[in-house]
Formats: sequence, structure tokens, C-alpha cells
Amino acid sequence: MDYSQFLYMREELSLIAVLVIVFLADLFVSPDSRKPKGIPAWYTMLPVILLVIHTAINLIPGTATDLFGGMYHYVPMHTVIKSVLNVGTIIVFLMAHEWLKRDDTSFKQGEFYVLTLSTLLGMYLMISAGHFLMFFIGLETASIPMAALVAFEKYRHNSAEAGAKYILSALFSSALLLFGLSMIYGTSGTLYFDDLPSFINGSPLQIMAFVFFFTGMAFKLSLVPFHLWTADVYEGAPTTVTAYLSVISKGSAAFVLLTLLIKVFAPMIANWQEVLFWIAIASITIANIFAVRQQNIKRLMAFSSISQAGYILLGIIGGTALGMTSLVYYVLVYAVANLAVFGIIAIIELRSKKVAIEDYAGLYKTNPKLSFLMTIALFSLAGIPPFAGFFSKFFIFMAAFDAGFHLLVFIALVNTVISLYYYLLIVKAMYITPSENPIPTFRSDNYTKLGLALCTLGIIGLGIASIVYQSIDKLSFGL
Repeated sequence: MDYSQFLYMREELSLIAVLVIVFLADLFVSPDSRKPKGIPAWYTMLPVILLVIHTAINLIPGTATDLFGGMYHYVPMHTVIKSVLNVGTIIVFLMAHEWLKRDDTSFKQGEFYVLTLSTLLGMYLMISAGHFLMFFIGLETASIPMAALVAFEKYRHNSAEAGAKYILSALFSSALLLFGLSMIYGTSGTLYFDDLPSFINGSPLQIMAFVFFFTGMAFKLSLVPFHLWTADVYEGAPTTVTAYLSVISKGSAAFVLLTLLIKVFAPMIANWQEVLFWIAIASITIANIFAVRQQNIKRLMAFSSISQAGYILLGIIGGTALGMTSLVYYVLVYAVANLAVFGIIAIIELRSKKVAIEDYAGLYKTNPKLSFLMTIALFSLAGIPPFAGFFSKFFIFMAAFDAGFHLLVFIALVNTVISLYYYLLIVKAMYITPSENPIPTFRSDNYTKLGLALCTLGIIGLGIASIVYQSIDKLSFGL
């Protein structure tokens, strides 16, 4: 075997280097050198600085290549989506500082960073897979550490229960996905993405194989009707982990699903378009209806995440280059807006232990800056101009409309009104609803401020800087 092929996996290799350095730093930081309140502050910046360097050196796309007989496949668009995931992870690390420096979690900082970077490595492998075996290895590398992150606070709240629900759901979905892959192999005799289209003919067994495969992916994306774990896991997991799960994990799974539908299941486009049509309608509509009923803000954002996954399907359903561009841009904008919301929820939960929507009553009077940032983030999620979320929704609607799914776009547009209603419930609580005991005034730590500043810059700047969308569009591909 030519081991020099590993040198072409520059993104994976540099991420592994980051992971190893963080692991060694955690291993050799002596307890005697710790400050009274936990590990020195520089330890939070170590993974952030390393990830920034890792992102910077891999920011320029390389040339398309196949390695290890086609097991690993790289195209320039992979660099774009991996960079989006990197930026989201950096923001999560910044927002996690205040939580991780607590007495009951400070000694676990290293584990948090290593587990998070391990999931990111798994997503990298999923994105660059050229064979279903590599894809599945990446999927499990991303899923198993995520279960440990969800159960990170096993002695607090419902974290252990959330971890158990997540791992059981992940195992069940992986089993269904493997069952579908076994059927694909049985009807084709290969699992290489480039070879499979010539064997896919839409036979009943292959349709069943696709149904099982899509079911497994739908669990990862928390699409209706495979979404029932989402609200409980989002509520029970540490809020920073919930932010990572709702954005980074979902973004990578959506891109991989689009790639597989384009590469592998292209001959069955009529079949999978019909499936995606009904799943998208169900996910957007049912999630929005259930979100209206929520009193816990983390559960509300869980159903919002399910609805957003339905919107993401609008970029997938056409299987076009325009759809891929709109999907990647949507994930980028969704990441900064959703991370801003969860960052504010996390800092408020840490300082006040409050997560109910009614607890946010009067927040504008005591913490006006956080209220303002929460408002623009929620407006971006709802697709209100002039924020970036409006443009991301416009482009993803345009991709579905251009592919001929006019009814689907109309239903999605109607649902944006419903989503605006429950987002405005939070805004109403902060600005209008009176409270005799509002959340007290407090100052956020500098790491959280930096994370929220990056999110705010993204929410406003991504809608103005058209070069971002144009740069993504140049690297897109479709059927």
C-alpha cells in the first residue's frame, strides 16, 4: 500500500494533530499547577487556538482526488463544509468556558474537548467517504462520543437519561441503516459510491434498502417521524452540548445525505424525491405545531431544530448544484443563529438556573444586550429581513421551487408564519411580559462575549457579504 496517500488527507491529519495535542495537554497538566477554581484559563484557549490554526491552514480547497482505491473521496466542496463545522465548533468551545470552569466540571475539560474533536473527526470521515464502510465508520465515530457528551453531567438534571435515550436511538438507527446497506450490497455486490449507480435500478428490494437507509439518516437529522428522542435529549443534555448537537451534527448529516442521494441513488430520484417531499412537510408542520405548546425554552428550540431540518430537505430534494449551494449556505447561517440562541440560554441557565420561557419575562430591563442579541438571532431563524436567515431561506426555497416543488415551497412559506409566532413568544416575554422577579443583571465572561460577537457578526454579515454565497456556488455539484 502507498502510505504517501495519507498526506492528501490534510484536513483529517491536522485535526488528529489537534486532538492529540489537546489529549496530551490534558494528560500532563499537573493538578498541583491548577488554580483554586480549576484548570488554568489558558487551557480553554488551547483547543480554540489550535482549531483556528487548523481551519486557517485548510481554508483553501485542494484538487479533487480519490485515495485508497476509492474509499476516500475528496472534492473542493468538502473543504467548505468542514470549515463551516470548524467555525461552529470554535464558537461552541468559547461558549463552553463558563460551564467547564465550574468545580464539578473543571476536571473534565480535557474529556469534553477530546470527545468533541472525536465527533468532528467522525463527521470528516463521513463527508469524505467514497465507500459505505468508510461512511459507517465515520458515522459511529461521530455518534458514540456524542452520547458521552450528552451524558456529561450524569449526576445533574436529566443528563444521564438523555444520554441513554440518545445512545439507544443511535444504535437503533444504525441497525436500520446497516440493514439497508446489506440489501444494497446484496443487490449490487459493491459498496463503492462510484460503482453503485450502474447497479441501482429501482427494484422492490432496492426501494426497501433505501427506506431503511433513509430511516437511519432521518434519526440523525431528527426528522419526523423519527424525531421523538430530540426534545428529551436537548432538554437533558448540557446546553453547550445541545448547541453542538443541533448545529454541527445536523449540518454534517444533511450534507452527507445530499451527497449520497446524488452519487448513489441518482437512478431512483423519483422514489426518493417523493419520500423527501412528505417527510419535509411532516417535519416542518408537526415540529412547528408542537413548538407552540412548549414552556421549556430548550424543548422549544428542539422542535425548532426539527423544523429547520425539514427546511434543509428543500435544498436536498432537487439534487441540483443550486440545492447544494443553498444547503451549505443555510447550514452556515443556521449555525451562527442557533449557536447565538443556545449561547444565551446557556449563560442564563448557569447564572440563574432558569430555562422556562416565562422566566425570561423582563429580561430586557436587567440584561438589554443579551435580549437584543437573542432577538436578532430568533429573527434570523424565523427568516426575517434584513438578517442572514432571510437570505438562507430565500435561497433554499428558490432551489426547491426551481426543481419544480411549488406546493412544498408554499407549505414551507406558510409554516414560517407559525415559526415566527413561537419565536415571538420569547421576544414578547423579554420585552413586554412584566415580572416581579426577573433574571438579575449579570456580566458574561469574555469567552462567551467573543462567541456571541462572532455569531452576531455572522447573522448580520452573511446577509450582506454576497461573496460567501458566490464562493460556495462555484464549488457545488449536482445530478
